[in-house]
Amino acid sequence: MDITRSSPAPMRVVTAPPEAPDLTVLPAAVPLPGAPEVVLPAGPLPGTPEAVLPATVPLPEPPEIVLPAVGPLPGPPEAAAPGPVPLSAPPPADGRGLLRDLLALVRPGQWVKNLAVVPLALLDVRPWHLGAFGQIGWAVLGFTLASALVYVVNDLADRERDRLHPVKRNRPIASGRVSTTAATVLAGLIAASLTCWAVAGPAWQWWPTALYLALSVAYSQGLKHVPLVDAFIVASGFVLRLVQGALLVGGRISEWLALCVFALCLMLALGKRRHEMTAAGRAHRPALRGYTLAFLDHLVVLVAVLTAVSYVLYLRDDAALAAGASFVTLLSAPCAVFGLARYLQLLLVEEGGANPVHVLFRDRATLVNATLWAVLVSVALLLSRL
Repeated sequence: MDITRSSPAPMRVVTAPPEAPDLTVLPAAVPLPGAPEVVLPAGPLPGTPEAVLPATVPLPEPPEIVLPAVGPLPGPPEAAAPGPVPLSAPPPADGRGLLRDLLALVRPGQWVKNLAVVPLALLDVRPWHLGAFGQIGWAVLGFTLASALVYVVNDLADRERDRLHPVKRNRPIASGRVSTTAATVLAGLIAASLTCWAVAGPAWQWWPTALYLALSVAYSQGLKHVPLVDAFIVASGFVLRLVQGALLVGGRISEWLALCVFALCLMLALGKRRHEMTAAGRAHRPALRGYTLAFLDHLVVLVAVLTAVSYVLYLRDDAALAAGASFVTLLSAPCAVFGLARYLQLLLVEEGGANPVHVLFRDRATLVNATLWAVLVSVALLLSRL
């Protein structure tokens, strides 16, 4: 037997797994053995009456109630709805309200500027006399008329632009409370009064007022839209007030005093423009496009320094004061510096200072400081004239 032959492989028995029952087909029910089949009879059970539901009975419809035709119920009469009122229509004003608006149009609150600047010409008049006070009053009257005329003309020219300003839109012309016709008539009356003032006064000594009016007309016609030029024209108008007072009283015009007035008013004009930029932007005044807040801040501080220096130099060189009065006047220099610093604080820190007149009369620190300065200057002037 050949042992090299391989033995046959063992047989593998494979059993197939049982098939899973089909659960989807239920087996037939197979009765249990021995249990009798119960068959229920068709129909109702015996002894149980059949319940019959009654038929649905429709509800009767409610009778229709007809109200007799009568008029509306008695009561307060129905008010008719008012028609649409345009937003720009001003409320009707009576005669007293119109007079009040016409007075507001000439800015009586700004007349204090004339009272503060024109009488400065008396500082270089020695001795004082009643005639000098009368001439100062005449100069104040002339510039009050001239400034009132300028205010009316400016409001007429700027009425459309003022309506865009949050504060100036309440002015009489911009708000529509005073018509352009009434404002034009008022301007004509003021111009006639100013002409009478010039004719009744000393001959050819009204030229500062006439020059002020010419600058104001040029300002209204276009120079107010030129940056820097607009503020310099406003400041020049106050120097002309000083010159007008000096001409009428026959006094000498101090260069340092004129420079001090110019620098102070220029600072106030620049401060007003800075406040307008922060309050209403640049759209209201075209000249504001030539300014920035940083530029105005530098200019205001520069002009404030010039104001303080020129004031001290006037006291030292040009003020007509006696030896004892000079010391008292120098004591007023700290008051002047404090006033400038307080205005800069209101303007740059507290975002105020738009109206210098309101600052003077409403700010307590400024009012106390101005009173102290006025007392010191009055004492110095009295001592120099004894």
